[in-house]
Amino acid sequence: MSIKIPAMETLAAVRSFVVDNPIGRFLALFVVVGFIATVFQGYLRARKIQPNGFRWRTLRNEFLFAVLNLTVTVFALGFLTGALTKHGFIAFRTGPVEWWVVALEYLFYFFAFDTYFYWLHRWMHNEPVYTWVHKIHHHSTAPNLLTTLSVGPLESIINGGFVPLFTAALTVHETTMALITPTSIIMGLYVHSGYEFLPRWWNKSWLTRWFITATFHDQHHKYFRWNFGGYTTIWDFLCGTARPKYLSDFDQIKARASGTQPATPAAASSD
Repeated sequence: MSIKIPAMETLAAVRSFVVDNPIGRFLALFVVVGFIATVFQGYLRARKIQPNGFRWRTLRNEFLFAVLNLTVTVFALGFLTGALTKHGFIAFRTGPVEWWVVALEYLFYFFAFDTYFYWLHRWMHNEPVYTWVHKIHHHSTAPNLLTTLSVGPLESIINGGFVPLFTAALTVHETTMALITPTSIIMGLYVHSGYEFLPRWWNKSWLTRWFITATFHDQHHKYFRWNFGGYTTIWDFLCGTARPKYLSDFDQIKARASGTQPATPAAASSD
């Protein structure tokens, strides 16, 4: 019995660290993703946007920046959200709700954040804002999952602060929040993954072509002055900031993944 109790306490402590601690969740996700990447090496290699872009030194630096960013941002945004909730600025509607109401609330958030992100992102590329706010995120020209969190704390607070400000301005349902909360996490990880998983027809359809792909944001990191959108490509195409070769490069990457085009990686083409 004396041997089992410490083991159970250790497991409980590990579980608490992974479940209740944002840094623990991040580390657990990192391990899981690494395992999946090892198992599916061939599948992933064929879909890598920049096959020769990985650098161990970049990964190390991003890990350090990610830990710093999470430590500061979780505290800052937690304090902001708690303060707004305490003083009655943030509240959620409870009880049964029609699906179309949730859909409208979510769509309003989705496109409102996309607008907020696009214009702030373009602003962050101007000096001296770039050096003081956004430069850390661009240390990686070939993004990976860690790049999602490798952001200066000030930039992370600016981007992450949209949700508490949005929910303070608009009272949405709890069901809608259950969709909003994971969206930024999933989208952030996907666009920085470095792999293109969307089907080849994605940019051929009028409906889906307006939604961002990993290739779209990957090219922002590589070429710097194009593709500023967060969730969609709408503002980039309206404002002329979509990279001219984006659509053709996407097709080449998908052709390489399907084995119909052996070729030089599209993302490495000249701008």
